[in-house]
Amino acid sequence: MIRRFNSYSNYCSTLFASPIRKISVAAGFSCPNRDGTLSTGGCTFCSNAAFNPSYCKPEKSIRQQIEEGIEFHQRRHRKASKYLAYFQPYSNTYKPLEKLQKIYAQALEIPEIVGIVIGTRPDLVDEPLLHHLNDLQKTHYVMLEYGVESVYDETLRRVNRGHDFATAEQAIRMTAEHGIPCGAHFIFGLPGETKTMMLDAADVIAQLPLTMVKFHQLQIFRDTPMAMEFQQHPELFHLFDLEEYIDFVIDFAERLNPTVVIERFAGEVPPRYLIAEPWMKLRYDQVLQKIEARMEERETWQGRLFTS
Repeated sequence: MIRRFNSYSNYCSTLFASPIRKISVAAGFSCPNRDGTLSTGGCTFCSNAAFNPSYCKPEKSIRQQIEEGIEFHQRRHRKASKYLAYFQPYSNTYKPLEKLQKIYAQALEIPEIVGIVIGTRPDLVDEPLLHHLNDLQKTHYVMLEYGVESVYDETLRRVNRGHDFATAEQAIRMTAEHGIPCGAHFIFGLPGETKTMMLDAADVIAQLPLTMVKFHQLQIFRDTPMAMEFQQHPELFHLFDLEEYIDFVIDFAERLNPTVVIERFAGEVPPRYLIAEPWMKLRYDQVLQKIEARMEERETWQGRLFTS
């Protein structure tokens, strides 16, 4: 199928001979933004519980989580026979290297697992780790996913991120230099950012050596510092309505490098976690269908306005 953006499904089909699904794994990691190393409050928007499937619990072994995840996906996606172990909750490089090696190895020893995707912070990678991940690529697929969230330092300080954008850019470039596929997450609508600022970020992101990007509209999660801020000062936030967001992300994609894979245009979590606009309770595939239909209507595509 020819699509108007560089889709993750097409990316996977070129790498793997069979359908691939991700299995989330909670391996008991923490975060320096929560344990007191940088802060104890965490990022103001963060609610890891909202993204974890029911089988993904750190009290279970990695093998048990993966086996339950395989069973879960086989019920929903019967064509899948190979899987990526997705180390998702918190900062999954936040341990000494010898411990990380053992953790990743536990996932890779399972025959159905053909690779790992590691979600982490850009201030938690170094040369020894990247060398090890490069070695793993000799037998398995490896991707590092960084939570970047914004290209603006003022925003990062405001949401208590604990690193600046230069740190994220350095981590992305280091990862690419080691030949490791690299992804990054960005949130649209963080307090203090105008729509113009958000669109201008596309030109910055387009120059990074990224393999993949994930975009999330800002979702306000219950029981977070951002929820309190939103309830006290809603005027500081730009929460997109659905039609506005569809056109916004298409405008954004037009300015991206066409070689970068877009894994997600929007976030999806169980509605019980949200205090947000009603459309944010739509399933992601419904939102994606609307985005692709609008791209057809506008006769546009990812990278149309990209300049190297």
